[in-house]
Amino acid sequence: MQKKLKDIVFLPPGNSFDDVAHQVFLYQYEHTAVYRQFCDSLKRTPRSVSSLTDIPFLPVQFFKSHQVMADGFSAQKVFESSTTSGAIPSRHFVADIELYEQSYLKAFQIFYGDPAQYCFLALLPSYLDRGTSSLLYMADDLIERSAHDLSGFINKDFEELNQRIEAAHQAGQKIFLLGVTYALLDFADAYKPDLRNDIVMETGGMKGRRKELTREEIHKQLGDAFNITSIHSEYGMTELLSQAYSRGNGTFECPPWMRVLARDPYDPMSYVGTLKTGALNIIDLANLYSCSFLSVSDLGRVYDDGSFEVLGRMDSAEIRGCNLMYEM
Repeated sequence: MQKKLKDIVFLPPGNSFDDVAHQVFLYQYEHTAVYRQFCDSLKRTPRSVSSLTDIPFLPVQFFKSHQVMADGFSAQKVFESSTTSGAIPSRHFVADIELYEQSYLKAFQIFYGDPAQYCFLALLPSYLDRGTSSLLYMADDLIERSAHDLSGFINKDFEELNQRIEAAHQAGQKIFLLGVTYALLDFADAYKPDLRNDIVMETGGMKGRRKELTREEIHKQLGDAFNITSIHSEYGMTELLSQAYSRGNGTFECPPWMRVLARDPYDPMSYVGTLKTGALNIIDLANLYSCSFLSVSDLGRVYDDGSFEVLGRMDSAEIRGCNLMYEM
């Protein structure tokens, strides 16, 4: 069953999302002890699960306190989340790094095409300082796949970044600039290159670095500085092996093997449906040897076509109240 599931988690022709998700749930219930204990605590077992909305979604907080990985595996890679001083990071024990590589590459190709067509520049200073980020791993591979002499990581040298941009433009090369939000804003304060024909993607990340701004304010500042109408965004996290992308309108689209649902913030087993604000549940079929069904602390709205918008985060009191039933 394990090999068969790995072959179908990216939904080759003839496989439906709901069917594969149900098979993944059965596999993870049987083989991921933490998830099975969680399901049992809610009295949601394979016998009582017949649809996606019956499946229990594990709070991502479990990745801070438990090793969420299928029995019988050892981790090929361990990704850690960023934290404030003294906080406990989330740790994702990845049993099969190939699944992550397939996931981000297939998704990038769906939304942006072949990485080789870009000069890929990654402005990720805080991630470079840590070295355990899944985003850093993905960016490093995309840089290598771009096969362009100017591609690479930029730490905090904005002059070097500006020089690489100028050189790429002189060579007629399209740029893909991926950056943590606060660093992109700092770069925009120092330099204002014309990126109207390029792609600029912010990955989030402002807390403690700059004054908090709304997404609209961030995108306006970056758009004005770079002479660009659409700022792209990436939605991902340590606990996932897939990302959703926004190509400029603040609405994220998922790759076919990922789906987002909106739950009632105060009743985790109920759903608010489309076009209504709720807390987000994420299905990531690529998370085969971990847990594919995760509840997160983001508030958002899901649209009829499956796209979604992130509106903010639940505060600590809401998270505490929502997760009392989950404590193990």
